[in-house]
Amino acid sequence: MATGGMALLLSPQNQPHTFRGLETIGVIVYICALVFFVLVTAGISYRFSKWPHALVSSLVHPTESLYFGTAFLAVAGIISCMAHYGIPNCGYWLVIVYRVLFWVYLSVTFIVAVGAYSMLFTNPRLKIQDMTPAWDLPMFPFMLSGTIASAGIEYQPRAAAMPMLFAGLTAQGLGMLVSCFMYASYSRRMIQYGFPSPESRPGMFIAVGPPSFTALAIIGLADHWPGGYDYFGPNAVTAQVLRVLALVVAVFIWSLSLWFFSLAVVSCLAVWKTFRFHMNWWAFVFPNTGFTLATINIGRSLHSQAVMWVGSVMTVGLVIVYLYVLANFVRAVWRKDVLYSGKDEDNYKREKMGKAEALGVDLEKCSCGRQVKAH
Repeated sequence: MATGGMALLLSPQNQPHTFRGLETIGVIVYICALVFFVLVTAGISYRFSKWPHALVSSLVHPTESLYFGTAFLAVAGIISCMAHYGIPNCGYWLVIVYRVLFWVYLSVTFIVAVGAYSMLFTNPRLKIQDMTPAWDLPMFPFMLSGTIASAGIEYQPRAAAMPMLFAGLTAQGLGMLVSCFMYASYSRRMIQYGFPSPESRPGMFIAVGPPSFTALAIIGLADHWPGGYDYFGPNAVTAQVLRVLALVVAVFIWSLSLWFFSLAVVSCLAVWKTFRFHMNWWAFVFPNTGFTLATINIGRSLHSQAVMWVGSVMTVGLVIVYLYVLANFVRAVWRKDVLYSGKDEDNYKREKMGKAEALGVDLEKCSCGRQVKAH
């Protein structure tokens, strides 16, 4: 997910200041994202096919089930990058493939969003003190349909572009509104209980994503308004009005991303000495790719070199963060601190027992907490 986001960010089409070889770097990162996606999908498919009970335990888990949607976020990055690295170098057939993938993705992620929240609402085990921005993850993939549409709509024929535009706008609007509902609970949780626990604080960056990707999407959709339509009057006038509206709204909601980003930075810096790598460190990267891209697009719309340079500096900073998180991830896997038997990052005993039984291990208690030992 993070690697696909980085590939999208590094595309010369998205960077205001490029250099020779940037596209090659972007292609390499994109290929890495494809390889990672295939390997991770194969690995987790093998695990769940060998231990089916582990899949059931994961899908009904009150917090772990929220992360089911992240697989589709990775797919969203892969599809969006097709418009930047694939379509310009391939034939018209990829334009058709892109359109088909968009509609399939839109349909599947809507079902995921409805199904995931239906399960949470009918079997509520989460409390307000458990609230994190991860509660928004089931809706996040559907919301990114707007980002996919904005990335590839310029290559679509007029008859196909307009339905894609409004479908993407609908998905982006629903995702943003649901995120606002979740933000209300999130703010209440912090007022009552303070910041989340130190190990959960990297996940606070997830809240940066919805406003950022919404700003990115509406600017992209307005910039690529299909020509030839006079339903709202002269097409040139309509397109110009939409660009102005999109820019104003994008700036309006971008400030929300800035606020959540600042809160997340302050909360993490306050406890950085106690940090130990968890999988949620990847939240340092993916949501902030949207924040960076939105900043760059706002700068372009304003024709502001200052804002675009800020976006370029943010890009460099995010690349450094990505490499740092990747290095710590590899180190943690090598030391068997994550992705290893007994190292699940949940705290719900019944679901952990279900996974332990599926894996053939015993769950024992020790003075320092729960510990899993193999037979």
